[in-house]
Amino acid sequence: MEIHPLVASKLSWSSSFPSFLTLTKHSIKVSSEPVPPSSVQLLKAAKKRSLAPSSKGLQKETKKDLSRILRTEAAVKAVERKAVSGKSNRLWPKAILEALVDAIGENRWETALKIFGLLRKQQWYQPRCQTYTKLIVMLGKCKQPEKASLLFEILLSEGLSPTIDVYTALVSAYGLSGLFDKAFSMIEEMKSISNCKPDVYTYSVLINCCTKLHRFDLIETILDEMSYMGIECGTVTYNTIIDGYGKAKMYELMESALNEMIESGSSLPDIFTLNSFLWAYGNDNQIEKMEKWYNEFQLMGIKPDIKTFNIMVRSYGKSGMYEKMESVMQFMQKRFFSPTIVTFNIVIEIFGKVGNIEKMEEVFQKMKHQGMKPNSITYCSLVNSYNKAGNLSRIDCILRQVANSDVVLDTPFFNCVINAYGQAGDVEKMDEFFLEMKETKCKPDNITFATMIQAYNAQGMIEAAEDLESKMFTARENSDIFAITKFKACLVTSNK
Repeated sequence: MEIHPLVASKLSWSSSFPSFLTLTKHSIKVSSEPVPPSSVQLLKAAKKRSLAPSSKGLQKETKKDLSRILRTEAAVKAVERKAVSGKSNRLWPKAILEALVDAIGENRWETALKIFGLLRKQQWYQPRCQTYTKLIVMLGKCKQPEKASLLFEILLSEGLSPTIDVYTALVSAYGLSGLFDKAFSMIEEMKSISNCKPDVYTYSVLINCCTKLHRFDLIETILDEMSYMGIECGTVTYNTIIDGYGKAKMYELMESALNEMIESGSSLPDIFTLNSFLWAYGNDNQIEKMEKWYNEFQLMGIKPDIKTFNIMVRSYGKSGMYEKMESVMQFMQKRFFSPTIVTFNIVIEIFGKVGNIEKMEEVFQKMKHQGMKPNSITYCSLVNSYNKAGNLSRIDCILRQVANSDVVLDTPFFNCVINAYGQAGDVEKMDEFFLEMKETKCKPDNITFATMIQAYNAQGMIEAAEDLESKMFTARENSDIFAITKFKACLVTSNK
């Protein structure tokens, strides 16, 4: 059987920047005078320094670990480069598999498909359903149902018999994109296969899709079908329904599902049930109900975990009940629940949103004194807060801190910075950070472009805004059409 190539670079809008999105001179000022390094330049320099291992202060074990990490990262990057060219068919198995796992874990679906295409060309390659399952799950999360469907066709063309996990992954991929007709169609197909009949996990995944897309009208139908097939709801099923109803503020149905769960006798509430209830009421500022259900679950013998306390901290803070928020944190320490990075990020965001900069900075310093390393979410909250307060100088200070750290920068972080400088009318710096996104391989999203277009319009740069908007949509549409056409052509060619 001839293996048909999976050319992911032709499947979608490329993660690299189209040439027309390279910023022009409409906002870049040229000066012959020497200028101090900008925050963007500091960011670049620091990131380069962080890649070079220090020759001092490292113990022998640490050196070995660092060397192994650097070798692994280099191997992964080398595989990704080869995946783009698609030429090599004698790669080291460990390197290519690690690169694939890395891409899947980070939901970089375009890169993952390129690497998978390279994997299938290797002389030692053997198709496995488990690999296809992971890829289809990732594509579902990334809202790429057509790619998932075409991947399923490749699986069949390689002579594999789909397992129940493969079918369930495809059901999820369709469901998460709102293609419920196709999802139910896959369920029907599973029923006709003796060793792939849908189980409680399959139906729980489908219910989860319904709750995420607010298709609560389908849940009763699914439960009836489960009952007809003799499949009992498990704890995961009930928790999925309860969490979905809670997030949609359908409290009566949420409590009714809990009663059914308890009455079933076989699926009892657990810590996930508790956290779903507290989040639902706490997020809606119904503090009394949140506290009531906290006590109810205590009587059931369900003990809180760190996530429970983080939910309560967030709920009290959101409701402006700062004394109770701090009392929860004190209670955590007494019970040996050390505040996590999530806890500190919640408190920093809460004080930042209400403009209490002094308290926000106090918590940030406390976080660092306790040896907690700030992450991208921490810095996003700080940048947003300083932007809201109109304090750009503090944003520059934060960017210098980021430059001297090993924090992994992501698209939301760049969006915050781009938004801050865009709102301040500093289009030049906004453009600089947009270009820095390209260098750090952070793909801009709709928020990035909407922010920049709004900033251009605010500065009267109407032509630049319209040009960016029209070219962005044109590129996306053309890329999607070309991707699907090319992918299908690969399938037809390989099956001849």
